[in-house]
Amino acid sequence: MKRKSTILIIDDTVDTVELLKKRLRSEGYETFEAYDGVEGLKKIKDCSPDVVVLDIMMPKLDGYEVCKRLKSEDSTKHIPILMLTAKGDISDKVKGLDIGADMYITKPFDYKEISARIRSLLTKSAATKELADRERAEALDQMVDEIAHEIRNPLVAIGGFARRVKKSLPEGDANRKYLETILQNVTVLEKMVNELVGLKSAALSYMEPANINEILQNALDLNIKNIGKNNIAVTTHFMESSALIPVDVENLTRALANIIENGIEAMDGEIRNLVITTGVSGDYFEITIADSGKGISRDQIKNIFNPFFSSKIYGPGLGLTFTLRTIQNHKGTISVESEEGKGTSFTIRLPKKGRGKSVEAQ
Repeated sequence: MKRKSTILIIDDTVDTVELLKKRLRSEGYETFEAYDGVEGLKKIKDCSPDVVVLDIMMPKLDGYEVCKRLKSEDSTKHIPILMLTAKGDISDKVKGLDIGADMYITKPFDYKEISARIRSLLTKSAATKELADRERAEALDQMVDEIAHEIRNPLVAIGGFARRVKKSLPEGDANRKYLETILQNVTVLEKMVNELVGLKSAALSYMEPANINEILQNALDLNIKNIGKNNIAVTTHFMESSALIPVDVENLTRALANIIENGIEAMDGEIRNLVITTGVSGDYFEITIADSGKGISRDQIKNIFNPFFSSKIYGPGLGLTFTLRTIQNHKGTISVESEEGKGTSFTIRLPKKGRGKSVEAQ
């Protein structure tokens, strides 16, 4: 299920807030409310809104100052702001736009106009995010080249010499444990470098007809040792018959295996269930991978695919970044739903026609 867009309403007029909340929720949005500027700034940290509807004339902190602060912070400057006010002078509108407001509506307002403006801001926000993702990917590719060149050769030397020294030491020598620690850390760094290099392959695909159920089974097989070691109960609900769609089998298998691996790592309680489902929804094949793990907080869930973000629960490496890039390269989408303490569900949707024509499975 696609995540609902979140709207934060900051207005000291209760009737206005209630009207907007009722109308926006009826259109399928999730809303949060604040009744002054100070409360509004606190709520932004809690709900990470996609759009802020902001009144200007408010107690404690007016809308101008709230807008100014939001646009001055890297973590919030990308959030579109729709200013809503009873002040209609051109100078007031110019002031709001000058400090970063994206749109401006004067009270009394027509709700249809606000609804249309919010849809426009969400579209703009999505386009901005897409551009940021491309720029991040380009920066990551450049970093990959630099790391592969600057780190890989020294790692080979460190690992090689450490193994030789360890081999030359007699059993029981106290220095062996230090060398083991060195080798363990070399292994971690080598894995990180390999993951970085592997990210570039996510955009290089060899498409061939394949069965989604079989790819998922292969992804499970790659994690079979961890599944057994961690006592994970796996339940699969695979569609009985599916079409073959053009995919890069190796990349997609690895992408799905990464989600499964993260789910396994997130489960450390008594209940350890992994449920995998495949089906068809309209013009898409749909894959759901759900775990009963720790879950992901609201402030983390937007960052789990970010290669520059680290979480002890999800995304400690670059596996999910590779997964996102692979799914996008297949013209598909991936969404996440999570509740702390109950688990996380990833939904992958791949077009039935892929990047070519699908053929019926025999």
